[in-house]
Amino acid sequence: MSVSVEPTGTTSVVPSVSEGAGEVLRPHAEDAFAAELAALAAQDDRPRPARWRLSPWAVAMYLQGGTLPDGTVITPKYVGPRRIVEVAVTTLATDRALLLLGVPGTAKTWVSEHLAAAVSGDSTLLVQGTAGTPEEAIRYGWNYAELLAHGPSRNALVPSPVMRAMAEGMTARVEELTRIPADVQDTLITILSEKTLPIPELGSEVQAVRGFNVIATANDRDRGVNELSSALRRRFNTVVLPLPETADAEVDIVSRRVDQLGRSLDLPSAPEGIDEIRRVVTVFRELRDGVTADGRTKLKSPSGTLSTAEAISVVTNGLALAAHFGDGVLRASDVAAGILGAVVRDPAADRVIWQEYLEAVVRERDGWKDFYRACREVSV
Repeated sequence: MSVSVEPTGTTSVVPSVSEGAGEVLRPHAEDAFAAELAALAAQDDRPRPARWRLSPWAVAMYLQGGTLPDGTVITPKYVGPRRIVEVAVTTLATDRALLLLGVPGTAKTWVSEHLAAAVSGDSTLLVQGTAGTPEEAIRYGWNYAELLAHGPSRNALVPSPVMRAMAEGMTARVEELTRIPADVQDTLITILSEKTLPIPELGSEVQAVRGFNVIATANDRDRGVNELSSALRRRFNTVVLPLPETADAEVDIVSRRVDQLGRSLDLPSAPEGIDEIRRVVTVFRELRDGVTADGRTKLKSPSGTLSTAEAISVVTNGLALAAHFGDGVLRASDVAAGILGAVVRDPAADRVIWQEYLEAVVRERDGWKDFYRACREVSV
């Protein structure tokens, strides 16, 4: 006997490009970019896998941006090698699950959300991995009041996001897979290999329908990481998301994302502070790589990751300072404290590394005197 899981309605959030979007701080991707997805669907005449909203070609365009024949501009969601996006999209069109792997801050979650939005039109079938994630979050749980009153039954069953995705032919997301305990991780093995989810209590199972797949994200750099078993890793096609190759690419990514965040927070436009964005990115890249941009000076790297995501956070916070306590223009004094907080995670070792970088590199760099003074003021 098979048990069907009825689709559950979700409340639509007004797209950020439409009237009333300002009421929502962080719309889901399918809502924030509803107009782009609709434009792509209207002009997408290529073959689509079962239950996909767009063809693989259109999904790739949605992520990397472009211009449609009618002039509609599709904004880039991921700035990086096109082949990475193509491999990720192609994987989802097969029966292999997709694992997005990379160091913290390489846009794994961002890419996962937009892939699910473009493929299934719903990015909310999400399991957030933590050290305390139980098996029920991946398999199913129970309404204990109903269970105690009437025993195991379909009415007492509480489907997980993965179970719903299987029954509805949708894309499920598992964030931070390596944060989840190993025995809970392995709950996915049967789901991914047999495409079934047994329900022993009811003597039944849920069978995945066409269109179902899983996107997982993971990193192996942070503390608290649980290695994936070889059996589970074989069920995934792994795509590694790299850090931006060049400073210009990273500046572009930070500027775009900060501009999106700024609009939702009514902050000044990021391009007005592009020079400060470039300086933040330069500092992060040099300390991350352990060498200055010109290759002449070797540096010690601090304990933090200094990711692109952290650069976005520093600049966004700086824009807020400029808007509420300045003249609205991003300056060195607005980002200095944020940089210090990102770099100095270990108060002892990292502070020494930061001070050496300030004195040996920043102090001697042409056009950086204001940045040096601002950083010195917050570092004392």
